[in-house]
Amino acid sequence: MVGMEFAVAFVLNRILQALPQDAGQLGRAHGGRMLGAVMPFWYIGPLVLVAVWAVADRHHGVGLVVTAGALLIVSVLMSVLLLVPINNRSKTWTPENRPADWKEQSGRWDRYHYVRVAVIIAAFALLVTVLG
Repeated sequence: MVGMEFAVAFVLNRILQALPQDAGQLGRAHGGRMLGAVMPFWYIGPLVLVAVWAVADRHHGVGLVVTAGALLIVSVLMSVLLLVPINNRSKTWTPENRPADWKEQSGRWDRYHYVRVAVIIAAFALLVTVLG
């Protein structure tokens, strides 16, 4: 999950921004439809696994595991409250129907996504610390 979200933030979105004319916006709309369909599983799955980990190994680093789980909950809340509303609008945009502020909305999504990536990297780091 961390690798994919990092790649979206720092690779894929930059590639889309560099495409000529409307290709980048169309690519973001397609990506929003495609990735938006898997996001509930993509974010809830790791949260469930961390909960199982916290219960199964209550005596070894459970505080860090629970903290990582809390960070994953924050990432889910950020997704639902901040990113999904923008994504739900932008996945329907075409060059003919997009709003005048589409670039600003896309930029806002990117900024929220950077924060979400930082949150899930922090959760991952905590889980790696427990294993180490």
